[in-house]
Amino acid sequence: MARVALLCPDLLFGSRVEGALRAAGHEVDRYDAPDSARAAAPEHDVLVVDLNAPEYDGPEVGRGVAGVPAVGFYSHVDQETRRRAEQAGFSLVVPRSRMARETAGVVEGVLAA
Repeated sequence: MARVALLCPDLLFGSRVEGALRAAGHEVDRYDAPDSARAAAPEHDVLVVDLNAPEYDGPEVGRGVAGVPAVGFYSHVDQETRRRAEQAGFSLVVPRSRMARETAGVVEGVLAA
């Protein structure tokens, strides 16, 4: 079981991700504000971020979160966001569709690395 910090203001998709992670046995703390998620990240094993949320600049959330692996998910058509997240130091960046299909596997893969 891992402690997961989830930053996803999209209520429906965030609930889906949170439910899949809880079903896999993980403890999930959900955040709506980037500053709150970034501050809480060191108390967690992994940070999961919606990179396309219009409320904030998703790739920037990963900066300054040393020692905590970060997983970002993005719209498959937004390759610029993917590139920026990789440059910002996210451990793994996946399309939103993959996150929907393989939520627990994606997070567990990053934790195992």
